[in-house]
Amino acid sequence: MPRTVEDVERYLQQLDRTFENEGGTFVLTGREGTPPIALRVDQPIVAVRAAVGPVPTDDAHQLKVLRRLLEYNATDLMHASYGIEDSTIVLSAALALDNLDANELEATLSDIDLALATHVPTLHDMAQS
Repeated sequence: MPRTVEDVERYLQQLDRTFENEGGTFVLTGREGTPPIALRVDQPIVAVRAAVGPVPTDDAHQLKVLRRLLEYNATDLMHASYGIEDSTIVLSAALALDNLDANELEATLSDIDLALATHVPTLHDMAQS
């Protein structure tokens, strides 16, 4: 049976996530010290993303940060990946809506939560040092 926005909202409630629903886009409150996570239901997918911060502008810091992002994509992330959009580092994932279940959503959100909690401080330090 195909899933709907209401199913996704119910899953978020089951997972005890704090969120606001803004017309099919859910904004999940970030864990302490982490950015919020946006979850957009847009048939046939559920797009999940968080803005991590700006890409460093100087070449030396940029190279270190971008290399680390690729390493994290290869070694630490199962359901999400880092990318760049408009000079902003983003962490994102896409899930098929038609057969989405609470376990799959929980795994993806856990992957993103862990990355935001452990990677972001390191990335910020690398961008500034």
